[in-house]
Amino acid sequence: METLNYRFEQGTRRLTAPPEVVGVVGSGNLEVLIEPAALDGACTIEINTAAVGFGPIWAAVMHDFHQRWLLADTRISINDMGATPAVVSLRLDQAVQTMLGDA
Repeated sequence: METLNYRFEQGTRRLTAPPEVVGVVGSGNLEVLIEPAALDGACTIEINTAAVGFGPIWAAVMHDFHQRWLLADTRISINDMGATPAVVSLRLDQAVQTMLGDA
């Protein structure tokens, strides 16, 4: 297992809904917990993954996600069992949309 942590500053969108979990940890999938948190305007993401050694790919996917949503005061926890970057992006977008009531 590998744990990766990211922190993005200067977000503009704050989520106020209760915490949400999307996805299911299983072979080739992941779960995402998203919740509001007092983080001085930052968005933090912690990833626990079974796919060791893919840090640069995770960093690129997390950067793209942040650029799409610009979240502030948001904590995201990801438990991954080898999901592809496309599935990761899908689950992250699904989590935000659920918090916004768009899902």
